[in-house]
Amino acid sequence: MTQEEKKPDNQRSLNDRLMKALKAVNTLSGRSLEEADLKKHRRTSEWAGRLAAPKGNIIIQHFMTGDIPCEEVTPEFAHNPHYAILYVHGGGYISGGLGYSRILAAKMAVATGFTTFSFEYRLAPEHPYPAQLTDAMSVWNYLTAERYRPDHILLAGDSAGGNMALCMVQKMKTESRELPGNILLFSPWTDMTGTAASYETNKETDPLLTREYITDAAKAYIAGAGEPEEPRFSPLYGDFSDFPPVLIMAGKNEILLDDSIRLKERIESVGGKVRLDIEEKGWHVYQQMPIRIADRAMKRLSAYVSAQIYGQ
Repeated sequence: MTQEEKKPDNQRSLNDRLMKALKAVNTLSGRSLEEADLKKHRRTSEWAGRLAAPKGNIIIQHFMTGDIPCEEVTPEFAHNPHYAILYVHGGGYISGGLGYSRILAAKMAVATGFTTFSFEYRLAPEHPYPAQLTDAMSVWNYLTAERYRPDHILLAGDSAGGNMALCMVQKMKTESRELPGNILLFSPWTDMTGTAASYETNKETDPLLTREYITDAAKAYIAGAGEPEEPRFSPLYGDFSDFPPVLIMAGKNEILLDDSIRLKERIESVGGKVRLDIEEKGWHVYQQMPIRIADRAMKRLSAYVSAQIYGQ
């Protein structure tokens, strides 16, 4: 009997529903600019997030930073108030909100003991680049001005949120600003040119993403403001000198796998500190799912953060 067959019927049903919902979120190819389909896409994204988000051992508080809705997720146990995580959600820059964010925000809060902050940045195509970066920097400015030292913040992001996290740090560097202490990335979208070999090698094994979806999302985000290979859209081609330590977590079966592998190579080429964690059975941001490989991934993330912060 397989591990899947051993699961209770209600657990298998939950996983099946989540997989269908997450697949719907990430396969809007060809319709991403049509209003009715985009609204449905976003509703599905929020529903999937609320369905999968952990419910226990956390305290959730809502607040506003200017016009930006934000959420503060604090672990009830083993809480270290001196450090925080600022988490930028994924969704191809065209979907995602606080409900979607809550899955990884809650998991990271419990895994690290740090309060995790997430926020709803404006979405494309209604608000193309640089609206998302502007919103992200506004939240960063709020946290560093009012509550935390920059080097006591871990900047995290999944997929497009990983893209944004890297772009934020590269922007801070150009402005000679203090940087976050660490960067945590889940299946980051680092290259909007769509030229990586894994688009082809993993197109049959990726259960969520398609090249068409990635291409559509990139077009909606860039909206004629430049070329995909520019570092402000594809941070893979940007400056990684003097970068904070980076943890990259990816799934072996995702079409964006090479975005993570090449990011590790770029950081190492300039002497940076980076760890790449590839889950053999994983897919794009598999950590969102209530499954064992996701639980094990969060334990590895916990150990990494503990080593970075406490030297353990």
